[in-house]
Amino acid sequence: MTAVQNVLISGAGIAGPALAHWLHRYGIAPTVVERAPAPRSGGYAVDVRGVALDVAERMGVLDGIAEHGTGMASASFVDARGRRIADFTPSQARTASEGRSRELLRGDLVRLLHEPTTAYTEYLYDDTVTALEQAPEGVHVSFAHAAPRVFDLVVGADGLHSTTRALAFGPEGPFRRFLNAYISICTVPNHLGLDREVLLHNLPGRAIALYHTPRAEGAKAMFLVSTRSETGIDRRPAGEQRRFLREAFTGAGWEAGRLLSETGAAPDFYFDSVTQIRARSWSAGRVVLLGDAAHCPSPASGQGSSLALVGAHVLAGELARHDAPAAALAAYEARMRPFVAANQAIADAGLGFLAPRTRTGIAVRNALVRAAPLLSRVGGFDSKLSTAAEALELDAPAPAPG
Repeated sequence: MTAVQNVLISGAGIAGPALAHWLHRYGIAPTVVERAPAPRSGGYAVDVRGVALDVAERMGVLDGIAEHGTGMASASFVDARGRRIADFTPSQARTASEGRSRELLRGDLVRLLHEPTTAYTEYLYDDTVTALEQAPEGVHVSFAHAAPRVFDLVVGADGLHSTTRALAFGPEGPFRRFLNAYISICTVPNHLGLDREVLLHNLPGRAIALYHTPRAEGAKAMFLVSTRSETGIDRRPAGEQRRFLREAFTGAGWEAGRLLSETGAAPDFYFDSVTQIRARSWSAGRVVLLGDAAHCPSPASGQGSSLALVGAHVLAGELARHDAPAAALAAYEARMRPFVAANQAIADAGLGFLAPRTRTGIAVRNALVRAAPLLSRVGGFDSKLSTAAEALELDAPAPAPG
C-alpha cells in the first residue's frame, strides 16, 4: 500500500508533470491545477544536467531532450564596441563536465514532460488553490473556480512565489535569500543575425546578453543587475522594471540601448529577483513542497530544472515505499537535502562568473574562459557545477503496484 492514493499538484511547469508521471507509475492518481490557461510555451534556455539526465532517461524523455536542444555552437564575451574578447565552445565546456548536460528551451521541456501525462492526469487549467484545510482524512482544498475537493496529499510545485507555500507555511519573506541581483529575459529581434551563438557584455556588477537558438523566433535578451540591497523592484509594474534596467545600463555601450528599447515590445518580458528559497521544512502535515517552491536555487545556479526533475522522482518513490505520508515525506526530505544544499551553494560562484563586480574581476574571468579546457583543474565554475549536479545517487525506482 502506498502512502497516498490521490494527490493534488499545484503547478504545471517542470516539477508538476514530472511528479504526475512518477505518481501514475506507482498507481497514485495525480491531479494538476495550473493558474495559466494552457501549458506555458517558449521561455528561456534551461539545462538538464548530471543525475537529472538519469531521471529523464528513466522517464523516457531523454531522447526528446537531446532532439530539442538549443543547438548553441559558440559563446563570446564582447567589449563595449562589440569586439570578441573571450570565446568558448560547447565542446570545451563538455570537456569539463564530461558531457552530462543538455540545454533546451523551457517550453520544450514542459511540453516533453506534459504531453505523455495527459492520458492519465486530470489538469485544471486557468485555476488556482485558494484555501487548504487539513483534516484526518486528507486536505480539503478550495479552488478559485473548481468545486472543493479532498486529497490525500497536496504538493506545491508552483515556483519561487508559491501560492501553496504561502497558504501552508506563511509569507515568502522568511524563506527568501536574496542574492543581491535582479534578472530580466525577453524575446527581441535578432538584429545582429546571430546563428546559434551567445554574446555577453559586462560592466562591473552588470551583464547584458543576446543569444539565438533555432528553436525560437528572434533572439533572447538577458539583463542581470547586481545591487547592494533589495529594492522591491521585482514586485513593481513592468514599466518601472524597464526604467530600472535603462538606468542600470545607461552608457553601457555595445547593443544595450537598442536591446533596452526593444523590451517595450517584447511579448514575454520577464523580470524577477535572483533569489533562493531556504525553508527549514518542506512539509506541513499533508502539504509538501517540490522544486523551486521548496528550494529554488536561483537562475545563478543553473540547476532549477534539474532539481525539479530529481525531486519529483525522489518524492514519488518515497510515497510508493512507505505506507504513511509522514514517513514518506521525511524520507524525501532526508534524501534531497544534501543534494539541494550542494546545488544552492554554487549560486554565488555562478553570479561571480556571469557578472563580476569589478573590472579586475571581469578581466580575470575572461582569462579563465580563454583557458576553458583547464577550468575543471583550476576550480572554475563549470567544475563546481558538474560536481553539484552529480551529488546524489538515485535509488532504484520503487516497484510498480501489482
